[in-house]
Amino acid sequence: MARQPQSARGQAKNPIATLLLQHAPVLTSVAVFSGIINVLALSGSFYMLQVYDRVLPSQSIPTLIGLSILMVGLYAISGLLEYFRSRIMIRIGTRIDKVLSPKIFHAVQILPLRSRHGGDGMAPLRDLDTIRSFMGGLGLPALFDLPWIPVYLFFVYLLHPSLAVIAVFGAVVLIILTLITEHLSNAPLKSASQAGGQRMAIAEQARRNAEAIYAMGLSPHIGARYAALNDSYLAYQLKAADASGGIGNLTKVIRMVLQSFVLGFGAYLVLKNEISPGSIIAASITVSRALAPIETAIAHWKGFVTARIAARRISDLVNAVGDLDRKVVELPAPKNQLLAEQLFVASPGSSEAIVKGVSFSLERTDALGIIGPSGSGKTTLARALVGVWRPVNPASAVRLDGAELSQWTPDQLGRHIGYMPQDVELFDGTVAENIARFDPDATSDSVVAAAKAAGAHDMIVRLSNGYQTRLGEGGRSLSGGERQRVALARALYGDPFLVVLDEPNASLDAAGDAALTEAIISVRRRGGIAIVIAHRPSALAAVNKVLVMANGQSRAFGPKDEVLRSILQTVPPGTVPSEAARIEGDEQNTYQARDSA
Repeated sequence: MARQPQSARGQAKNPIATLLLQHAPVLTSVAVFSGIINVLALSGSFYMLQVYDRVLPSQSIPTLIGLSILMVGLYAISGLLEYFRSRIMIRIGTRIDKVLSPKIFHAVQILPLRSRHGGDGMAPLRDLDTIRSFMGGLGLPALFDLPWIPVYLFFVYLLHPSLAVIAVFGAVVLIILTLITEHLSNAPLKSASQAGGQRMAIAEQARRNAEAIYAMGLSPHIGARYAALNDSYLAYQLKAADASGGIGNLTKVIRMVLQSFVLGFGAYLVLKNEISPGSIIAASITVSRALAPIETAIAHWKGFVTARIAARRISDLVNAVGDLDRKVVELPAPKNQLLAEQLFVASPGSSEAIVKGVSFSLERTDALGIIGPSGSGKTTLARALVGVWRPVNPASAVRLDGAELSQWTPDQLGRHIGYMPQDVELFDGTVAENIARFDPDATSDSVVAAAKAAGAHDMIVRLSNGYQTRLGEGGRSLSGGERQRVALARALYGDPFLVVLDEPNASLDAAGDAALTEAIISVRRRGGIAIVIAHRPSALAAVNKVLVMANGQSRAFGPKDEVLRSILQTVPPGTVPSEAARIEGDEQNTYQARDSA
C-alpha cells in the first residue's frame, strides 16, 4: 500500500476535538466539579430523611437547626461550584472561538475560490457561534451529570430495592425517549440548516443587488424565491421542534408520574413497616434528581444536535481549505520572470477547463496585453496568474523566478502581486486604508506614491475628506471611474513585481486612460511585469507584447506589432482582428518610443 501523503493524513483532524483535548485538564476539573455537585445534590434527600426519622420523633429543635444550617451550607457550596463550572465552560467556548475564528474567516474567503460553493457564505461563522453558545448553555452540564445517575439509583436501592426498580424503569424509558429524539430531530435539523443557508444567501444577494431589483421590478420574483426557502426552513425547524418539544413534554410528565408513584409506593412500604416515613421523601427527591439530567438533555437535544452538525461542518471546512498556520520558507522577492506552463484552468468545483494549455513567458520590464472575444478565457487566465484559481492539470504551473505560486503563503505572495479584478470591490474604510490594503504599518508616503502612480492623487484630494474619506460598503460613495482609480492605486501599492489588471479602463475617461498608460509604463520602468486585459485599445498603449485568446487557447503571442499585423493577415474577418485592428490603427505609432523604454 502506498504511503499516505502528509497532507492527506492531516485532513483527518477534527479541530474541535483537538481543542477539547488540549483543554482536557480543565474539562477534568469540570467533571470533578460535576461529581461534587451531584453528591451534594443528595443533601436534600439526607435532610428530609433525618428530619422525618430523627427530628420529628425526638422533637429536637437544636437538631433541626443544626441540620438546616448544614443543608444551607452544602447547597451554597453546590451553587458556587455550579457557578464556577458554568464560567469555565463559557471560557472554553470563548477560547475555541478565538482559536478557530481566524481559520474560519480564512476558510470563508478561500472556499469560493476552491469549490462551487452555494448557500450562505457566512454559515461557518454562525456555526462557530452555535458551538460557543452550546458550550455555555445548560445542555452540556447535563451530559456531565448523566454518569452520576447510577449513584442516585444505588442510593434509592439502599432505601428499598423495589423503589430502585421503579427508578431504573423510569430511567430506561427516558433513555429510550432520548434515542427517539435523536432519530426524529437529526434529519430535520440538517435539512433546516441547509435551507436556512440558502435562505440567507438569497437575502444577501437581494441586499447587494438592491438597485437592480428595484429598478427592474424583480422584488416579487426574488421575494417568492425567498419565501419558498423560508417556508422550507420553517417546516424543517417545526418538525424538529415538534419532535424534541413533544418528547420533552412527555418526559416531564413521566418524571412527575414516577415521582408521585414513588411517593405512593413508598407509603405502601411504610404501612408494611419496610421503610421509615423519611425514606418516602428521600426516595422521591432522589428519583427526581436522578431523572433530571435526562430530562434536561432531552429539552436541550436540539441544541446538542445543532452543535454537533456545526462542529462537523467546521471540521470539513477547515480541512478542505488547508492549514492557515503552515510554515513555509519565505522566498526572495521575485525580480526577473513570470512563466506560465501549460495552464489548464477551470472554475471552482468544475472539471471542465476554460483555459486550455496556455503557455508564455515574460521578463522584467515586459507588459503583456491579453485580447480576445468575450468568453475566450481572459479573466480566468488572469485569476490563475495571481493564484486565485488553481490549475486543474498537475503539469500546469505559474512560476515567479522559477518558483510555483503555491510555494508562497497568500500573505507572502500578496506583497509581490498587484491585482485589479474586473468587478472592482472596495471595502468599508477610508480611501487611504483601501489603497494600503488595510496594512496597519502603511506610511503616508507609500499611500500617496501608489495614488500618484495610478494618477488618482488629484482626484482623491478633491474628495470631501481627501484620503480620509470613508467609502462605505463597496465604495458606493464613489463613481465607477473613481473606484477603478482607487483600485488601480491599491494594485500598485508597495511596488509589486507582477501587476495584473482586468479591464482596468472600463469606466475611465480620457484622463483616466492616460493615467493608466503612465501607470503601466511606471511598472515597466521599475523592472516589474504588467499584464492588462482589455477590449478598449487605449489600455494596451503601453504594452510591448500581446497574447491573443480564443476558445480558451492561445492563438498568438509575441511582440505587439508583430502579433497584431500577423492576426490581421491570417484570421478571417469578423473574429478577433476587429479588436486587433483598432489597437493597431490607434496605437501603433503613438507609443513606439515608450515600448522600448
